[in-house]
Amino acid sequence: MEIMNCCLSTLRRKEVISEQNGCRIGFVDDLEIDIRTARVCSIVIYGRPKCFGIFGRWEDCIIPWDKISLIGEDTILVSFKYQNLRKHRKKRGFFKVF
Repeated sequence: MEIMNCCLSTLRRKEVISEQNGCRIGFVDDLEIDIRTARVCSIVIYGRPKCFGIFGRWEDCIIPWDKISLIGEDTILVSFKYQNLRKHRKKRGFFKVF
């Protein structure tokens, strides 16, 4: 097993992707650390803003550290099933409206 040193600033540039359904969860925003053992407990991905932040945010996604499968150069793969609670509206073309 190879030991890898990583800073929070480096983790924040990595995109988190679910292994189970291939869903893009987001980018790492924060870490939860157990101060007694000085170990990382989980990574936190903040919820996206609703209507430019006027109506708050979607729920934060907290992924336990043991659910991380792989930390790569650009991405972090997690064995965590993320369900996007937002429902996307079907986009209509301009001429389909009439």
